[in-house]
Amino acid sequence: MAYPTGCWQNTTVITMLEALQYDFMRYAVIAAVLASVICGITGTIVVSKRLVSMAGGVAHSAYGGIGMALFFGFSPQLGALGFALVSSCFMAWITLRAKSRADTIISIIWAVGMAIGVIFSDLTPGYGADLMSYLFGSILMVTKGDIISMGLLCFILSAFVPTFYGQLLAYSYDEEYARTRGIPVTFLHFAVIVLISFSVVLIIRIVGLILVIALLSIPPYIAERFCRSLAGMMITSTLLSLIFSVSGLMVAYKFNLTSGAAIIVIAAICYFATEVASRRRRGQQ
Repeated sequence: MAYPTGCWQNTTVITMLEALQYDFMRYAVIAAVLASVICGITGTIVVSKRLVSMAGGVAHSAYGGIGMALFFGFSPQLGALGFALVSSCFMAWITLRAKSRADTIISIIWAVGMAIGVIFSDLTPGYGADLMSYLFGSILMVTKGDIISMGLLCFILSAFVPTFYGQLLAYSYDEEYARTRGIPVTFLHFAVIVLISFSVVLIIRIVGLILVIALLSIPPYIAERFCRSLAGMMITSTLLSLIFSVSGLMVAYKFNLTSGAAIIVIAAICYFATEVASRRRRGQQ
């Protein structure tokens, strides 16, 4: 069927609405919404606290758990979570005890996790497709169990942030000041890192461990330019993540592309557009 010029958006929306009759597409849209909430809240903390490299270390070390899970025959998501939690707690301890060496040690954990995953995947033939879905994401393959897990994490984050908002604000922007005010910085640090681990492992299902850092960092970075509060950043980042995720899903479905890559490309285009607009605005002042 031929459509008039300029009607691409309408036909794409119609195609997406037709696709929603399938369970896998409905799950994908629900996953996109929940992932946006997770990325909006967790990503804001990651960006404001400058924990991007640590989040990257958690994501790539999780690959070791995926490889081991496939080799020993248990759930890859469980293996990724176990590996991510152990490595993240170790990284959290290092950043508190030896800050000057933290980047080096995080890089080592990052590389070792990937290496372990590669070795175990080499020893486990026949799992190429599964590994590719974890590397690059496959939002169309999310299950009802994934939806429940993401919903539970959204609930935990929605309870955690309001409860500790004032303490998180001090912790995110001035750790030494937070200590002088009697705020439990060590507890908050480990709690945030554990939440980052859960977030990374669940978001891997959407965009893959290679691209997960982009989805955690791009929306909050853009939001930071327009917001003056941590709460505002979280809300704006959530909305941006939702726009990127749904738009990427639509483009991927329309052109038969990898959904995770499509989501990140759209987010990156918006990031660069924001950068250009910001530089022009500063140049005119």
